[in-house]
Amino acid sequence: MPDSAMWTNTFHEAGPVLPEDVHHTRRVVLFGPPGSGKTTAAAALGRRLGLPVLRLAPRPQDARVPCAGLLELALALPALPAARELTAGLDEAAGRTDSPDDAGSALRLRRRTAAVLREAPPMTLMVDNAQWLDPTSAAVLGWALRLAPDLPVIAAERGRRPGPAGHWCGEDARAVRVPPLTAPQVAALLAPYRLAPREVTRVHTHSGGNPALALALARGGTAAAPACEDDQVLPAPARQVVGEWLGTVPEEVQELLTLAALDDRPDLDLLSELTGPAAERLLAEAEAAGLVDLRQPDGTVRFTASAIGTELVARLPGHARRLLHGRLAGAARDSVRRDRHAALAADADDPRSARRAARAAVHARQRGDHALAAELSLLAARRTPRDDGELLTERALTAVRDAAHYGDLPRTRAAVRLVLDHDTAPAHRVDALVALIDASGQHLHSVDELFAAALHAAAGRSDLTARILIRQSIWANVNEGDPHRACALAGRATALAEAAGDTTTAVMALTMRARLQRVLGDPGAGTTLDRALSLPRTAPLPANATPQHLAARHALFDDRPDEARAALLPLLVEAERTGDTEATVDVLRSLAEAELRAGRCARALHHAHRAQALTDGTALSPAPACYTSALVEGTAGRTDLALVHARRGADTARQEDNKVFLSRNLFALGHLLLVTGRPKEALEALEEVRTLEGLQQVRDPSVLRWHPELAETLVSLGRLDQAQSLLDDTRGTAADLGRHAVLPPLERAQALLDAARGDYDTAARRLAEAADRLRHLPLERGRTLLALSHTERRGRRRASARAAAQSAADLFTTHQAHPWAETAAHTLSRLAAVPAGGDTHPRLTSAEQRCAELAAAGVSNRDIATTLTVSVKTVEATLTRVYRKLGLHSRFQLAHAVAPAQG
Repeated sequence: MPDSAMWTNTFHEAGPVLPEDVHHTRRVVLFGPPGSGKTTAAAALGRRLGLPVLRLAPRPQDARVPCAGLLELALALPALPAARELTAGLDEAAGRTDSPDDAGSALRLRRRTAAVLREAPPMTLMVDNAQWLDPTSAAVLGWALRLAPDLPVIAAERGRRPGPAGHWCGEDARAVRVPPLTAPQVAALLAPYRLAPREVTRVHTHSGGNPALALALARGGTAAAPACEDDQVLPAPARQVVGEWLGTVPEEVQELLTLAALDDRPDLDLLSELTGPAAERLLAEAEAAGLVDLRQPDGTVRFTASAIGTELVARLPGHARRLLHGRLAGAARDSVRRDRHAALAADADDPRSARRAARAAVHARQRGDHALAAELSLLAARRTPRDDGELLTERALTAVRDAAHYGDLPRTRAAVRLVLDHDTAPAHRVDALVALIDASGQHLHSVDELFAAALHAAAGRSDLTARILIRQSIWANVNEGDPHRACALAGRATALAEAAGDTTTAVMALTMRARLQRVLGDPGAGTTLDRALSLPRTAPLPANATPQHLAARHALFDDRPDEARAALLPLLVEAERTGDTEATVDVLRSLAEAELRAGRCARALHHAHRAQALTDGTALSPAPACYTSALVEGTAGRTDLALVHARRGADTARQEDNKVFLSRNLFALGHLLLVTGRPKEALEALEEVRTLEGLQQVRDPSVLRWHPELAETLVSLGRLDQAQSLLDDTRGTAADLGRHAVLPPLERAQALLDAARGDYDTAARRLAEAADRLRHLPLERGRTLLALSHTERRGRRRASARAAAQSAADLFTTHQAHPWAETAAHTLSRLAAVPAGGDTHPRLTSAEQRCAELAAAGVSNRDIATTLTVSVKTVEATLTRVYRKLGLHSRFQLAHAVAPAQG
């Protein structure tokens, strides 16, 4: 089949993104492995050039037929006399015995082909699957194209970058490797399959962004068997794509890559030990073919698509695989990996291999290599003799914990099956099922059956039942959106655990109950949390399930970020020590929020990036990390990236039916849209947050502070009465619950409402007082000062406006809040642009002012034209003048420089 034909129609225009300057190049060679999207990229590039495209698409059999490509060119342009002459010449040559390489024949072919290109109408010549263009046609086309330098040519070919000798389509041709699809692009490609986000992530990893391979994996059930299986086999269509890809390199390269696929961290030293000095050359060939990435910071060899390694291993018979593991064991310099290979080289029923794997798992765990520990623990359990039931259970439970901590759901499930199949003790069965529930997170299938099985396994024991009720409480809150039921379940779990004398489970249940009481506005939340903090624990809890973590979260809700940070740092150490990835991510997210609230933007970015990287490297749901990334990036990094995170998080949470993080990601999205000058879009997101929070019966306004954001959005759209009602209700609730920390942002929104009503003096007073109360939160203070500057400018007090804007700019710059610093700088720039005569009035005409105000409010050009009864072109011209006069470049800047129009 032609390269990428299987996915061109599915993916339409959202294909690989080429460098922008390629679109202005006359001769382009797009290259890459099979299935990488060269056809789609070439078609998109052809459309961008704006000329009709003449597409040649040779097939594999054409490569052996001299002049087949020239004949296809001639037949594609039948109206041209030169094309008919070329066709006749080729027909005549086919009846003769002389070769087309004969000097006379070759000259005639060149002349006739050059004439075809000269007579052709304006067009772009595209040669798809150019690797199958026969050599004679390539040589003749190359000569003829030298005489037509203005003819755009796009060649798409399988393989690697053209060599230094150049390409037939021109010596100055730009060679571009077609890049792999990003994770969002793969998600778009697979949208018709309605896969869960976790499955999409898995397909992206297995395919490496190769679109044909991604589709083949999705059609075959999202890729190979679970990663914990010894004999993984790709679906047949995926094996075909990978087979074609591997077929682009010699057998000796494939043999080297097979050794790399059998090791979990192969590097050049290991492969050189096994294959000698040729290893470096062979790896370079594999890299040129796009099979491996040799640019890893730790020097390891990484397959660009993990399905490549899966296929290489699957091709090996069992005895050959064991022999190669034996070679790897002899060459490995690391004791843990030596033991891994030695265990895999042994027969599956050899008990010594189980002991070796168990020993290696301990060492891997101790040094923090938790992915390897999970693999080795499960291997040890599987290799343990079935007649040694006690040892098998011990090793299987260890495998459950290792896999669950790393977020490796397939291995967790496999280890749980071992426990359930070979142990009848209630405590062990509940341990395994609870670990599976914890590892599954939002990906539980048949959740009612799983909880029922766990309760059955508990056999009526109060302490075991309490542990299950805690997980039911979490599910009721996050997925069912019913915190009242969740709180009741946590209360039952507390009573059962205390009756059984299980203080560790009681602490966990009390912590969950305190979390829910805070959400519901129950004044007993603090007392419940104090009880949890006071009880002794006889066993460790996950760091993110401890009362200390909840106390840090409550400190954040109450705007005590330094107190929260002090509590979180020891928890981070503990989470990392135990290898609990989910707990580590949660603590990192809390730390990022604490640092952001305190104005330490660089640290906040560091923690948020770590949390996102850990999440994306495991099977954890991306919704929580995306929420934190959106908040931090939007304040300290890039708002465009922040919007990507927020949308990804919201989409994931919606698909997972995670109501808690759907609200949070929509809140982040609404906030970002508001501050980037898109209040209409912000309103849609924030109104959904209001609906979700209402359905979830969230009463405490300090937990998720959407209220002032929505009020400000309503003000910017002229819905002043709605904004006032929201602010009055929220202030009343905050006063009832003693949540004084939420009042300054509410006062900022109220001040903007006052200004919208023309009461600039009251608005300025409110803002100054709010800013004074926010001295311990520099970024909130800066935002409030920026609002003060805006208000003072509208009140025609430009000196005060400049002073407030300068203070805001200083704060944002000092604390590295880059997007806000840019906004403040633009505000200052506009305030500084005062005519020499000292006139403080805006320099816009009345028509320009009205147009600018509507645009600042997020009104489209078409709607502005309707409102002002002018044409869309007039609106565009007016806004161009506004931007020039005010020194602005976008609506984002306009929204912060001009007061939005009120309804």
